[in-house]
Amino acid sequence: MLISSLGQGLLWAPLAIGVFITFRILDIPDLTTEGSFPFGAAVAVSLMLKGQSAITAALAGFVAGCLAGLITGILDTKLHIPSLLAGILTMTGLYSINMHIMGKSNVPLLNEKVLTEYLPASWNLDIQTIVLGLLVTSIVVAILYLMFKTRLGLSLMATGNNKDMSAANGINTDGMIIFGYMISNGFIALSGALIAQSNGYADIGMGIGTIVIGLASVLVGEIFLRGHNILTRLIAMVVGAVVYRLLLTVAMGLGFPPDDLKILSAVILVIVICVPIIQNRIRTKRQLKKYLEQMEDQDDERITSETPTKGILSRD
Repeated sequence: MLISSLGQGLLWAPLAIGVFITFRILDIPDLTTEGSFPFGAAVAVSLMLKGQSAITAALAGFVAGCLAGLITGILDTKLHIPSLLAGILTMTGLYSINMHIMGKSNVPLLNEKVLTEYLPASWNLDIQTIVLGLLVTSIVVAILYLMFKTRLGLSLMATGNNKDMSAANGINTDGMIIFGYMISNGFIALSGALIAQSNGYADIGMGIGTIVIGLASVLVGEIFLRGHNILTRLIAMVVGAVVYRLLLTVAMGLGFPPDDLKILSAVILVIVICVPIIQNRIRTKRQLKKYLEQMEDQDDERITSETPTKGILSRD
């Protein structure tokens, strides 16, 4: 169970990283996720059925996600449509596009060679999935880590921190927001392409609930691994995706039917949202209690030191 969760979590990690870019770096709740995830899967599976290799199909899925992010970015920045509505519009439009690409609601892979089959056949499927997930996730994290060290990446983070100040310093904030949307949805679509190859099919409904999965993975990762360094934060997203998948696997192992998977995802998201709030309240109470104890100790010391002094100086 742990091995299977690890492999699946690594395949979902690009989704968590994509949600992290819009949700944490740009501070934008992007609902394009629910459309770009199946978009990547639809493009990848359709290309594989037409004879393209699994690698080409996965890369094409990434590019397709970037195009979806470009649309949302233009709607948000150039047409001044609120970001939440811009994501909903793109997500809705992608449903029809995905249906046109696939031709029907569910498209299975037949005898096409998927990415795990490029690995040694002597390895079992779980090991192949883990190795593939580690390889893809390492490449994604390395690319983003190097990018965030450049002027481009720093401008992207500055735009998310303070858009007005960034614009005053000459940063093209609209361009940075569009770029953020593009790479975010690119990685989300890449995750969709990987999951489609792992499952052996692309389905029109596979994007439902992906924003919840992404947000839960981000928050779980931040609970388990905190840090201000961008590399630590990216690794936290990978850890969050794996732990979240493990939590779902444990819940399913307890006897929950597969139909309850979505409500389990929602419950886990509520829990991981509440945990930091409760931790902060407990930390604040402890700090307040410690402060009050220190104040009481200081008062006691002051009274003790004043009493003999008063006795010496007193004429009574």
